Amino acid sequence: MLKGIPKILSPELLKVLCEMGHADRIVISDGNFPAESVGKDSIVVRLDGHGVPEVLDAILQVFPLDTYVDHPVNLMKVMKGDPVETPIWNVYSYILKQHDDRGSDMIGHIERFAFYEEAKKAYAIVTTGESALYANIMLQKGVVTS
Repeated sequence: MLKGIPKILSPELLKVLCEMGHADRIVISDGNFPAESVGKDSIVVRLDGHGVPEVLDAILQVFPLDTYVDHPVNLMKVMKGDPVETPIWNVYSYILKQHDDRGSDMIGHIERFAFYEEAKKAYAIVTTGESALYANIMLQKGVVTS
């Protein structure tokens, strides 16, 4: 065990986060995301017993977000005509504000199938047991300055 590291961050996930460089991306996915097929060329880390918000909060304690792009955080857009509500996005905004002064201004939205294509290029996908729909979030790593 280590001091100051959120317990939810497994040794495998910590290794992945350390290996990532500036502009590399990581997806934290809900339980419905096809992580194994989309991530066949990426590292897939399973955290099935956890939800996206708790994983997001833990990762952001050790992971800088990119300051060189407008949207270092991207969500999967709801498909047109899909009657799904996304209250979890408000939770994400709250968590992001706790870790970065840009808050919800740094959040972008990517069309569902384009999100899958971008996720294929991610360094890693963390798949969770999150049951909320459209709960997938992609983070782009920044640099550690201090």
